[in-house]
Amino acid sequence: MFNVRTDLAMEVRELYREKTKQEIEGVAVNTEEQGNVNITRVEVLNDYGAQVMGKAKGNYITLECSALRRADADLKDEVSQTLAKEIKNLLVPKKHLKVLIVGLGNWNITPDALGPRVVSKVFVTRHLFKMYNKEGDNDLVELSAISPGVMGTTGLETSEIIKGVVEKSRPDMVIAVDALASRKMERVNTTIQISTTGISPGSGVGSKRMALDQENLGIPVLAIGVPTVVDAATLTSDTIEMVINSFSQQAKAGSEFYNMLAELKEEEKYTLIREVLDPYGANLLVTPKEVDEVIVNMAQIIANAINIAVHPSIDLKDVNRYLN
Repeated sequence: MFNVRTDLAMEVRELYREKTKQEIEGVAVNTEEQGNVNITRVEVLNDYGAQVMGKAKGNYITLECSALRRADADLKDEVSQTLAKEIKNLLVPKKHLKVLIVGLGNWNITPDALGPRVVSKVFVTRHLFKMYNKEGDNDLVELSAISPGVMGTTGLETSEIIKGVVEKSRPDMVIAVDALASRKMERVNTTIQISTTGISPGSGVGSKRMALDQENLGIPVLAIGVPTVVDAATLTSDTIEMVINSFSQQAKAGSEFYNMLAELKEEEKYTLIREVLDPYGANLLVTPKEVDEVIVNMAQIIANAINIAVHPSIDLKDVNRYLN
């Protein structure tokens, strides 16, 4: 497969199927619908599947809801509850759990501010546990949160900051939230991916750093991401594909013009577009104009889901009434 920028495992699998007309050996996929949410589960089972996918072995769960860009309160509640169930199934099975929420990204750039906004809305409790010298509670978990910023403003690798916090606060697991990139505009701000393999900070804007994963941190890392940008070359390539399909329906089958359009390979289109865009500042990342409102809504959905999933006695009524 040629190098299309995407952080979604389901899209990598789609690209492979489009090119080879078959499934990837060592990768299991199943889909289901829960109300307004479509769920795709991709599990990378072995090293061969990991090599082809370019993803570590583990689970990648994608929730899609096309109406999320203009979600009302009921839809946000529905997606929060669905996401909460998925998160809960992936938590470390421990009675008195200690969780660290990490909000990755740059809070000064709206499409990259998802992580910090989520951190501002989760219900942190670690200070209360320390204040009252409690080791555990049946209603709440010991939850802490941090938004470490980006290397351009701190001068520090995000993984260095988080590793130091983990060593000091000793959580049982990390839940990291970050912005991602998609290859399709319709998935931008309408899709949530959960993975059990950790995350590389800056992946959504093509600036990958040392991964936040179990190998580097020594504890399980659950990653939650939303694609907020799309690669301009990929978007243009998809647009050209739609134009070709439209033209080919009007062109006579067998004509020279139709054959020229039909013979264009996706790699050739993508390479040509990258070359055209290169003089204008290399490649570009595109985000919808309503991204400000969408990031606020997505942050609320994810924060609500985390609060419901990790705290045993918090439900949707609590988060809507007290935590927002």
